[in-house]
Amino acid sequence: MAKDFSILPTGTIEAYINSAYQIPVLTLEEERSLAVRLRDQNDMEAAKRLVTSHLRFVIRIARGYLGYGLPLPDLIQEGTVGLMKAVRRFEPDMGVRLVSFAVHWIRAEIHEYILRNWRIVKVATTKAQRKLFFNLRSSKKRLGWLTKQEVDEVAADLGVKPEVVLQMESRLSNQDLSFDGLEDDDDDSPAAPSTYLPDVRMEPSRLLEHEDTDRDQRERLYAALADLDERSKTILFERWLSEKKQTLHELAEKFGVSAERIRQIEKNAMKKVRLQLEV
Repeated sequence: MAKDFSILPTGTIEAYINSAYQIPVLTLEEERSLAVRLRDQNDMEAAKRLVTSHLRFVIRIARGYLGYGLPLPDLIQEGTVGLMKAVRRFEPDMGVRLVSFAVHWIRAEIHEYILRNWRIVKVATTKAQRKLFFNLRSSKKRLGWLTKQEVDEVAADLGVKPEVVLQMESRLSNQDLSFDGLEDDDDDSPAAPSTYLPDVRMEPSRLLEHEDTDRDQRERLYAALADLDERSKTILFERWLSEKKQTLHELAEKFGVSAERIRQIEKNAMKKVRLQLEV
């Protein structure tokens, strides 16, 4: 009986990889037949076979990104997402093998995952920065900072400005740093930002600005409430300002109207107050 690889083991990454490499590689005829079934009949079993038979290629590609310090299972998972997208978009009549088509989708998903998780702050946002991020390491000829000649060579090879190369090199060389730092006695560890960034919260100018803002908002609120009729004012107070807030049904019983009518009055009153505060 043929072994069923529709569900791979999930206990350890080693068992998963071992099982993935035992799945036979499809022949050209098998691959095309499955792709046609998926395209024409939306056959999910065909899609599953196309995906599982190519997992070994996902693993191989994912291993090439271990230098970024991210877990291999996560890299494989993201690469598999790219493979599934490629399988769905694969056109069997184009005359290329699925692996040649899928490699771009696999790398794209892994790249996006690395950019999201490599650092707390995203290091590459523009197209040029993304290109630099994945090519700068391999473009370096030595450890340490690039010389001006090397910066110019890298910029020319990747089609970006030298300033962009310098900026990305600086980002790659830096590390995430806790604001409060770590509690250790290592004199060589970098100083935490909390030790040298000023605390401006108690500056007289900021305190005065906050007081003026608070006073202006209170005055606007009181003026807006004063313009409301007594029923609307009472409803807002009981619904939002009272320590023991009342429900719509309790206020409906109090005023002898429906709960829906109380909700409408509350909504209109809130709209009037909001307009007054935005003036």
